Amino acid sequence: MLFITRTNVQDGQARPRRRVGCLGGCLIFFAVYFICSAIIGWIMGDAFSSDKVELKDKTVYRLELKGALVEQAQEANPFAEIMRSMPYNSYSQQDLVGLDEILSNIRLAKNDDKVLGIWLDGAQLSMAPASAKAIRDALLDFKQSGKWIIASAKRYGQTNYYLASVADRICLDPTGSVDWKGLSAQKMYFTRLMEKIGVEMQIIKVGTFKSAVEPYFRTSMSDADRLQTKQYLDGIWAEYKQAVAASRQLPVDQLDALADRYMALQSAQANLQAGLVDTIIYTQDMDSLLRVYTGTKDYHMLTTAKMAKVKRIESKAKDKIAVLYLQGTITDEDGDGIVGTEVVKTLKKIRKDKAVKALVLRVNSPGGSADASEQIWHAVQNIKADSIPVVVSMGDYAASGGYYISCGADYIFAEPTTITGSIGIFGTIPSVAKLRNKIGLDIDGVNTNKHASLETNMIYHGMDASERDLMQTMVERGYDLFTSRCAEGRHVEQSYIQSIGEGRVWLGDKGKEIGIVDELGNIDDAIAKAVEMAGVDSYKLTYYPEKKDPIEELIKSLDKTTEEERLIMKIRSFASKPRIMALMPEVKIQ
Repeated sequence: MLFITRTNVQDGQARPRRRVGCLGGCLIFFAVYFICSAIIGWIMGDAFSSDKVELKDKTVYRLELKGALVEQAQEANPFAEIMRSMPYNSYSQQDLVGLDEILSNIRLAKNDDKVLGIWLDGAQLSMAPASAKAIRDALLDFKQSGKWIIASAKRYGQTNYYLASVADRICLDPTGSVDWKGLSAQKMYFTRLMEKIGVEMQIIKVGTFKSAVEPYFRTSMSDADRLQTKQYLDGIWAEYKQAVAASRQLPVDQLDALADRYMALQSAQANLQAGLVDTIIYTQDMDSLLRVYTGTKDYHMLTTAKMAKVKRIESKAKDKIAVLYLQGTITDEDGDGIVGTEVVKTLKKIRKDKAVKALVLRVNSPGGSADASEQIWHAVQNIKADSIPVVVSMGDYAASGGYYISCGADYIFAEPTTITGSIGIFGTIPSVAKLRNKIGLDIDGVNTNKHASLETNMIYHGMDASERDLMQTMVERGYDLFTSRCAEGRHVEQSYIQSIGEGRVWLGDKGKEIGIVDELGNIDDAIAKAVEMAGVDSYKLTYYPEKKDPIEELIKSLDKTTEEERLIMKIRSFASKPRIMALMPEVKIQ
């Protein structure tokens, strides 16, 4: 915090006193430094330049695979480079790269003769399998133009290698390797930790496979969670192997054998001999190879950020197809993900725009608040009531609450490796009875009615049988509503949804088999379907939500949290108050 506030008592009056700590002084210094640097950059016209970039002959699109992938690119932060150059810089957040921007750039590179090829530079972009497949498919489509793709990296992360395997030539640094090892899913369990501090998480849930709350009352995976996790890991790994096998012309069983050798610990030469890469070359010497591919030393290079500034031909059509990005955890009124109140406002705005002829929801969410999910579902139904077709494009996740807000659409697309389903809900009520006894805290009071102090009792004393019955009834009512929404949207019996529900997670390809997904495809396929359903000949795309102001994002970035702090915040979020959630189990896939 910037200020530490204390209270002094003088002359019988309490007076607040503020003291600026060392951290506060440093932040003020950095703020002044930053503002001065920004003003200079502005005057020079460099940092704040938003001019369109001209695409020149003999251009190479340099797609840098680093940072963290998000669904929608934000306005470029003109302060980022200045912040990185500051002394004792703490601007360490990963660069955020928009999937929409990358896909748009690849399409442009394919269709413009001024672009000769694509250089996949590096291989440490943080992304989930479904997003990686979307980029990979776009690169495969790019190759249909006859243009080349080359990839280079010091070390290939596994998902990044899956993406880069489409390249005509894969280059590896002499000191590098390919992290080809297979997939692993890990979960962290807090039960013993909470026992040590005297906190018991009281769980009310519906669904055998609804394992999001298992970390708070188990110390290991349940059989049901182990089964569903193994199944979707096997599905993702099969996609990786089959895709790489096709591109690299390697047998699938050989790729499994290479994974068992843990190729990340093998030499660059071993990776070359195994057929995972084509050329060993220092990354700093890639210019010589690019000269060969372009046929000139005077080629031009454009990064993703620069390519995004190349002018596109804008449609003059009056009819609109609205595309609304919904990414992150679903919350009621605040948060950085899908904020229910804000999404409802946006949907109302879209509904009022008479030029909008169809809506595409791009959903990438593991779920969250059950109530916020219901509010978003209702707002979507209001749009459909005005005869505006709604099509969903699922990203990496559209599970639990993410599926709740999707199920009412007219048509649903998913990637084969999209994680979806998880139809189920749960409630969490922390009990600090043991902690209270440990520290000697007593609580007493009076009530006018039997359950007047229900919430306090559940937290400070633990649920009794009648309170648990009340909570169980509420959760089951929520599950009944959730499954009824799914049944209505998918035009099936509620009993069928309940049979495939139970909180179970499915991959997109299996979701199509069981009917919770209509078709496998990407966001472009979803937009094409929306256009077809709207029956329009010409249209323009309008995107929501509006891109965030880079200055506001910079201010947020100054508030850093460590991994430990995020862990504590996660425990606190589950242990703060009773909540009804539609959230998929959280696992770390590596």
